[in-house]
Amino acid sequence: MDGIHDLGGKHGHGEVDYEAPGTVFHARWEATVFAMVNAGARAGAWNNFDRFRHAVERIDPVAYLVHGYYGRWLGGLETLLVEAGLITTAEIEQRLARVSQPRPSGHNERVAARPKARPDPMGPPPQMAGSQRGMANPPKFKVGDRVATATEVLGGHTRLPAYARGKAGVIAAVHGGWVYPDDNAHGRGENPCYLYTVTFDGVELWPGGDPLMTVSLDLFEPYLNHVAWPANDAQDAQELK
Repeated sequence: MDGIHDLGGKHGHGEVDYEAPGTVFHARWEATVFAMVNAGARAGAWNNFDRFRHAVERIDPVAYLVHGYYGRWLGGLETLLVEAGLITTAEIEQRLARVSQPRPSGHNERVAARPKARPDPMGPPPQMAGSQRGMANPPKFKVGDRVATATEVLGGHTRLPAYARGKAGVIAAVHGGWVYPDDNAHGRGENPCYLYTVTFDGVELWPGGDPLMTVSLDLFEPYLNHVAWPANDAQDAQELK
């Protein structure tokens, strides 16, 4: 899904804030949201993390940028609660009106939730703990293969970032079978597939980039296709294999 959450490779957002390890919550309300998200799963609002991540991706774009990490969680949870029929958007808005404080700027708090009028089906629960799954079929690619990523993705959740679409890279590792998020987020089942680490050079990802820089991404098999090595790189390809 192309949205405000897909910030990789984009300019203008400043430095990434570094926080010392050990900090979990900055305020009591963040711990409350954490507990609410887990309670929401038990109440039937969501049944897998891919579905929850996609709900967070779909919140109001401005809220996504300004509400902070657990603020995004709250917007995603509210979205799922409405879609599951457990609460209504009107109830969320009424609650916000009761607890929000007027601001001198005149800008009121915004409801982040953006539930679908026709939500995706909940789909089956996880088959087992974790996301790694056994595979009966062999992997399509092996270490050293040159591949190209898809240029487009279906509407909805995806783990293929926009900056890496339509780019050529090299398989650096094969990780076995994992739940496929693009299906699992939408209630279509786990449909496990192979996961690969693909390494790209900086010039391939960003024109004018550093040719000595490489970026490695973990990408699912449906995102990838074989492509031929350029003639001048054939020797390098053999060495990688």
